[in-house]
Amino acid sequence: MMSLFADELPWRFDLVPGAVVLHRFALHEASGLLETITAVASQATFRHLVTPGGLTMSVAMTNCGQKGWHSDAHGYRYTTHDPLSGKPWPDMPANLRLLAQRAAQEAGYPDFHPDACLINRYVPGARLSLHQDKDEQDRAAPIVSVSLGLPAVFQFGGATRQSPVQRVLLEHGDVVVWGGPSRLFYHGVQPLKEGAHPDTGAVRYNLTFRKTC
Repeated sequence: MMSLFADELPWRFDLVPGAVVLHRFALHEASGLLETITAVASQATFRHLVTPGGLTMSVAMTNCGQKGWHSDAHGYRYTTHDPLSGKPWPDMPANLRLLAQRAAQEAGYPDFHPDACLINRYVPGARLSLHQDKDEQDRAAPIVSVSLGLPAVFQFGGATRQSPVQRVLLEHGDVVVWGGPSRLFYHGVQPLKEGAHPDTGAVRYNLTFRKTC
């Protein structure tokens, strides 16, 4: 497993063609991002979604932007309204959108205009199994993923579930961007370990920006 905090590793790390880790890219604005997450969650509360197969996800989530991602017995999909409240998802705050655009630009994806931000909340033991992000109509746009709080082991594989997997330790302020030839590569997060972060306590947050259509 690679730790991006080793002194000999570069600030930018290419996982595979099209996939880039930007070490500490969001660190200086992390406090503002956490405040924004709290504000979004006050309008659209965190919830544990259920998969079409009936399993409850260990990661709690909410959304902001024109679209929000949802899962239930009817399948995976994007919606314009929060199914819990019936209201439109909160607007994507400018600081989130601008961060995603800057990260995409740095990774080689100019003109990224996300219309959805998935906000995931991990507590110790929560995990995200290997999966593809394929519910978006616009797959020419990259995925931008921001890590805040407790460290987590990010898994990045290949075009099939059986592809070899790289494991990277992501910490507070790290950003991963993938698109182009790696846009549909499998990825996930190993179970979060116990710990306490000075800004988030026993929690990790992940902001995932998408262009859905």
